Amino acid sequence: MTYEQAIKRLEEIAKILEDGTSTLDDSLKLYEEGIKLADFCKNKLNDAKQKITDLNEVKTDD
Repeated sequence: MTYEQAIKRLEEIAKILEDGTSTLDDSLKLYEEGIKLADFCKNKLNDAKQKITDLNEVKTDD
């Protein structure tokens, strides 16, 4: 899964939860999925930030 796909799914989950038509059980499953996707996105962003930091350090060492 890509970062963009995860964000899109998070948006879908938010819409479903906001409309208030899902059952409690379904809402809990969606919430759990959303938490996992949010963690995934956070890790992807942290990895990208670290990669940029590493690249900038290599560039300044030259």
